[in-house]
Amino acid sequence: MLDPYIPLVLLFALALGFALFSVAIAPIVGPRRYNKAKLDAYECGIEPSPQPVMGGGRMPVAYYLTAMLFILFDIEMVFLYPFAVSADALGMFGVVEIVLFIATVGFAYVYVWRRGGLDWN
Repeated sequence: MLDPYIPLVLLFALALGFALFSVAIAPIVGPRRYNKAKLDAYECGIEPSPQPVMGGGRMPVAYYLTAMLFILFDIEMVFLYPFAVSADALGMFGVVEIVLFIATVGFAYVYVWRRGGLDWN
């Protein structure tokens, strides 16, 4: 009864074994060239400060805003791909739905553009 699942379980076991082996062997065979630059903290091009953000002043959010906008508009592709694959099977209903989806994302894009979210200062 469970015979069809044996290859799947073996594949997961093989993937887990490979992941554990890779993590365990990396410190042994990997290069050991440490320097000061590799040990420094890096925060998206912002110089890290020892002061907490609360009392040390305002932290620029341009990097994080750009990343969030990229993720927001990149997710559109995730939803457009299944439509592209099955466009002929969906027919006119699929075309109307995808036009509504693109219009909604387009309105969001225009809103962000008009508010200055895409301007890099």
